[in-house]
Amino acid sequence: MGKSKSRKFKRPQFSPNSKHVNNAGEAETEEGEGFSPAGDLLEKLQSPSPDIREFACASISRLVQQTQVIPSFLQRDVVRCLGPMLLDKSFAVRETAAGALRNLSVCGGFEVCEDMVKQDVMTPLVALLKECSAGFLSNSVPLPKSKDEQKNYTEDVANEAINLLWNVCESSSRAVSVFSKEGLLDVVMSCLERHCENVELAVSAAYCLQTVTEDNPELLCRLTPSSLQVLESVMMSSQSTMEHLLLRTLAAGCVWNLKSALPSSSQAGTLSAVMRILSHTLEVDAGQAILELKEQESRRREEGVEREVQPCSDRPGEGDGMEEGNAERGKPNSSADNDISDLLPPKNEEVKQAMALLSAQQTSLEIIVNMCCSDDPSDDEWEELSSSDESDMCAESSLCESSGAQVLSPLCLSAEIHAALISFLLPEKVLKKTEFPSSAALDTCMKCPAWKSLVKKMQRVQCRALFCLHNMLSVMEGEALGGVVALQALAEHLSQLVFSQPEIPKEDEFLEAVTSALRSLLQIMASRNIPQCMSPQQLIGLCEAAAQCSHTSVRVNAIAILGITGSTLAKQHHTAGKLQMIGSFLLQVATKDPSLVGTGEALDAIFDVFADGVEAERAARHIKLLPALRTLQPVFKAKMRKEGREKYSPDQLCVLHNVKVNLRRFISYLETLEKKPNP
Repeated sequence: MGKSKSRKFKRPQFSPNSKHVNNAGEAETEEGEGFSPAGDLLEKLQSPSPDIREFACASISRLVQQTQVIPSFLQRDVVRCLGPMLLDKSFAVRETAAGALRNLSVCGGFEVCEDMVKQDVMTPLVALLKECSAGFLSNSVPLPKSKDEQKNYTEDVANEAINLLWNVCESSSRAVSVFSKEGLLDVVMSCLERHCENVELAVSAAYCLQTVTEDNPELLCRLTPSSLQVLESVMMSSQSTMEHLLLRTLAAGCVWNLKSALPSSSQAGTLSAVMRILSHTLEVDAGQAILELKEQESRRREEGVEREVQPCSDRPGEGDGMEEGNAERGKPNSSADNDISDLLPPKNEEVKQAMALLSAQQTSLEIIVNMCCSDDPSDDEWEELSSSDESDMCAESSLCESSGAQVLSPLCLSAEIHAALISFLLPEKVLKKTEFPSSAALDTCMKCPAWKSLVKKMQRVQCRALFCLHNMLSVMEGEALGGVVALQALAEHLSQLVFSQPEIPKEDEFLEAVTSALRSLLQIMASRNIPQCMSPQQLIGLCEAAAQCSHTSVRVNAIAILGITGSTLAKQHHTAGKLQMIGSFLLQVATKDPSLVGTGEALDAIFDVFADGVEAERAARHIKLLPALRTLQPVFKAKMRKEGREKYSPDQLCVLHNVKVNLRRFISYLETLEKKPNP
């Protein structure tokens, strides 16, 4: 079979704990509630009254949460109109303007963020951030005397600005370049330094820093010892709240990104500190913690004490996004990315703490995923660069998955990282997180609207753990994971995740995660001739569910799983019936899959399953494999000519060309078999 690429996560695009999201879509944003259309609101930004300017910014902030109205604002140069408001004389206007731009970057997505940078949002944003940093040092802004207004305007403005910076840097390499050249690293570090006084600001800064330090050699050259000392201070902080746990985890991620800039003498100690934080974060039983936090909320309400998280105004703002890579990122990868329910802020302190815990665990798992990830080929390429005859194709790919008896060659993982993962029991802790979220915690959250947003977050943690398991299986030897018995137990565990439900789960993110982990595991077991517990019928059921998924990677994983299973069965006795079942399904996929990538993977699997053996010959004759492939061959060639260069990358075309060559060879092989007497 092919090469299963390790999954890599970039930082999620948008921060998960904004004060500024305000139930977009509720009646207050609907027509007739007194809000002006786009042109009128932008005109109000020029008002001499700061109250009117603030009102206009707040109204824009609400309206842009409805994606259908964003084009009308963009057509009227909303970015150029709001940009100067970042430097308004009124701190309240600055804050609302930053919140409006922040919402625009969240709800508009990558293209809007890139457009914001092109319209020079960075110039006023950089100036604002430098003013805020100077304000931290001088403490020149007095606190208002009204008890209800006790807030540090400099820090609140900085928090909105840092989140806006994070969003645009996630989407625009030009913004990252401006970040480096304008010395914004010092500004972000000054926000991090305030972690004892303002953990929310520090968390926002840490998210931003983790984004800009990833794959950024230009920034590494500007790193100073004092910056590393700030990160060390954060990692060594002892506060016990979940927000501080999240902050320490993010700081560990930043240090991991900066590892190449660390002195060699301190790298071992730093690696140990990073692993210790990740381990501590994953040790927490999130389900139990959520139940305890819910009990705290109930006791508080019985005592009549309100601890609502107070927004600084009625303006909306940001959200929880992925990586995923997917836009999965190239993803975030599904229609769920248009769901803004994740953008809503916690309604009370207990929900806020629960969300921080789940964000910390998600971040920890993403860091481990990236530790166990190969950088080549690019995340945007066909993850499964596969072909049965690939000895001289794409040789740089790091994990060769041949579903025959070929022994796996793990990706490069340094001995130090490998030892640290084992020392801190991270494989076991990752495996624990792959379990379905606590049913008691799920029930509790589903019964309470304010807690319901945690359900999606718990499910996301599970998916990240499955991706993490996939990468660990790719880079660690079976003995390090517990040997034969442990691998069989893991297969049983994954089988329970997939087949214990009345129906196979159909959520795209879960299917992608679980099929990735299952594919890696079955490949290892096949290479070592370890029996596994899943029947071909079960796996075909999984593949049928995956075939309905719009994401090619899910379908490719499922096809590869069948290929691995079939090539193993082909070496056994009395398996022709099972091979017929697998072969028929693979032929159906090869004929009907909408993507050449899916078709190519299905053909590749057929080559592996029916390459050799008496049982494979019998099955091939029964399903009339040869005439089916003869019919498919010209269709595949024509589709490659028509769509190849337009839709697929050079690496993908390289593999597809190899599949085309192997299809011709395999047909010739089957024609030779036809001349032999029936086995």
